[in-house]
Amino acid sequence: MSYGKGDAFGSQPRDFSSLIQTCGSNIHKITQNTAQIKSMVNQLGTKQDTSELQDRLQQLQHYTNQLAKETNRHLKDLGSLPLPMSSSEQRQQKLQRDRLMNDFSAALNNFQAVQRRAADKEKESVARARAGSRLSTEDGARDEQLVSFDNNLEDWGQSTTQTEEGAITEEDLELIKERETNIRQLESDILDVNQIFKDLAVMIHDQGEMIDSIEANVESAEVHVDHGTEQLQRAAHYQRKSRKKICILVMVLCVVVTILGIIIWKASAN
Repeated sequence: MSYGKGDAFGSQPRDFSSLIQTCGSNIHKITQNTAQIKSMVNQLGTKQDTSELQDRLQQLQHYTNQLAKETNRHLKDLGSLPLPMSSSEQRQQKLQRDRLMNDFSAALNNFQAVQRRAADKEKESVARARAGSRLSTEDGARDEQLVSFDNNLEDWGQSTTQTEEGAITEEDLELIKERETNIRQLESDILDVNQIFKDLAVMIHDQGEMIDSIEANVESAEVHVDHGTEQLQRAAHYQRKSRKKICILVMVLCVVVTILGIIIWKASAN
């Protein structure tokens, strides 16, 4: 079974919804693959430990590692998208990002634990292969010593050397080299996952500061709005008081004019 880029790495999503969906799908695949890897790792060192199992395990581990890297890039892309205008939408997107990061972190923890278990199993296999080769050499040397005890020392040394050379076969050497290559690849993948954890920590810190800044700006805007409303209320109050004063003045003027008119009318009548 092969795991190529076409299985998961297609066109890159750009908008928030597509990135969220892709990240969620990748995290689900990582979780599923980790369960399969764990099952394969449990077969290492048993009768089921074949070269085919080794190949499948290596491919699945590498594919899952690439999924983790891709998900990490998408989460970074999420943080670089422009924020919506609505504060409610901003909070909703933050909740979605936080949920994804928590799920991704949990999936990575499980994946890395299985990676380390696989590396330990591979090291045990290499140690057993080396120990088995040494035991074969020692047993062969002892048998040869018993058989050729009466021969001269030179002949005994030559036969011992030939036994040692024949104890480790080409197949044994190839197996040990293959296991060591797998170990180096696993250790490299584990370092990749460690770097992803560091990136996650930075993103969580940066987004926390960004959200705090947004909330501070919203609170500041609310304060300014409240202050502006208060000023408008005061202006309206002053305007109403001013209108009352004008009405009173007009009424007083009307009364004065009326009185003056009456006085003038009576004076002209006399």
